[in-house]
Amino acid sequence: METPQHDAMKRRDFLSTVACGAVGVAAGTTALHGEESSVRKPNVIFAFSDEHRWHSMSLSGMPGLQTPNMVQMAEQGVSFTNCISNYPVCSPYRAILMTGRWPYQQGVIDNAIKLKPREMTLGKAFKGAGYTTGYVGKWHLGGARAEPYGFDLSLVWSGTNDHWQSRYHPKEGKPVATTEYNATLMTDQALEFIDDNRQRPFFLMLSWNPPHSNFTDPPEEKTALYPDQALIPYRPNLRARKARNAEIRQKREQRHWAMHQGYHAHVSAIDDELGRVMRKLDELGIANDTLLIYSSDHGSMLGSHGVGGKRQPHEESIKTPFLARWPGKVPAGTCSEALLGAIDVMPTVCGLAKVPVPASCEGHDLSQTVLGGTGPQPESQFIMHISKEHASGGQKHPAPLFRGVTTGRYTYAVYPDRPWCLFDNREDPYQQTNLIDDPAHADTRKAMRAMLADWLKKSRDPFTIPAEKG
Repeated sequence: METPQHDAMKRRDFLSTVACGAVGVAAGTTALHGEESSVRKPNVIFAFSDEHRWHSMSLSGMPGLQTPNMVQMAEQGVSFTNCISNYPVCSPYRAILMTGRWPYQQGVIDNAIKLKPREMTLGKAFKGAGYTTGYVGKWHLGGARAEPYGFDLSLVWSGTNDHWQSRYHPKEGKPVATTEYNATLMTDQALEFIDDNRQRPFFLMLSWNPPHSNFTDPPEEKTALYPDQALIPYRPNLRARKARNAEIRQKREQRHWAMHQGYHAHVSAIDDELGRVMRKLDELGIANDTLLIYSSDHGSMLGSHGVGGKRQPHEESIKTPFLARWPGKVPAGTCSEALLGAIDVMPTVCGLAKVPVPASCEGHDLSQTVLGGTGPQPESQFIMHISKEHASGGQKHPAPLFRGVTTGRYTYAVYPDRPWCLFDNREDPYQQTNLIDDPAHADTRKAMRAMLADWLKKSRDPFTIPAEKG
């Protein structure tokens, strides 16, 4: 397979990518406080896809990838370059997102575990503040109803990994089978909710399944955009498995290319769906009254470091998009390097809408950062893979269990029984040099280990940090 060619505590030293400069130059900036078009509460739409890594956007280092609507969102609002999926697995991320609480606090430590309806959720917080609430799309928190979690409209989808043979669950009657691209149908339902509620404040969560696998079933016209690697090159840290002979190697290369091509075709398809939401808000004249956010639950390795999937401490797994547009409130064309974790999303979204932040939330309210002001600057983010009992293959799943921490510049992780890795993401952005045994970085390891110990205590995680080597 061919590929193209110090202080841990002070994360502001982390060098931003070209994306920040590119967006700022393209769009310029606007004043922080524009004229309000109304005095009503803002609508809030949190749209998120599944498995979309931050690196796979045209504004973040892959300029040949067609994501014009994501670029437009960044030009019209703010882009975060350090949005971290604290637990890069579907259900655990969603439970953190929905509750603002850590896995051992709310119980969702792996997939296939139901979130307890008694938990305070985003839906309940907004419904309690007088919003009409809706949830459309992939749920993955147990069951097929979102009403117990505070949502007036519940259109939960299941079987979504086959993007053309899925089903959704209406309030009455049997599940409805579909034979069209599920992301498009989910958007159709979301747009209907927006239409129906355009005269009153609404809170909508729209959860698309692509680009999650199946990677090889995107719309044909999107696949056709990328006939070869020229526009969507492999990352330099791609590592192919060794093959016994040329024939096996060729088949593996063909299979990997089909997944890489399909994944990015799905990303372009999701970009189209995001554009439909943006245009609907513009057409209805409510864009200025609406906070629109686009993000993802986690990334995808796609062969980087020789592994696939997620459940890893590497950047491809934990780093996701986070774009926010709110004309007149969020300064246009801005870029933030602040460490924004999944744990921070609930208090931040509540803070932006001036909905009381539930006392149960564990994260920071970064709403002032989104608005271009000053606010909390998280020093680090806790990252983890707690359980793989419900992963494909169960305990035989190849992703190791770990706990770790990232400061933006440095990423540190440990196995249950020994240290694993330390990467300097500024000097080594593709994480190809493991510094875990480097004596020159002993102080950094010590600082990161102390941060991890603090996170374990705060999150009530019973994990014990293994002893250092030697």
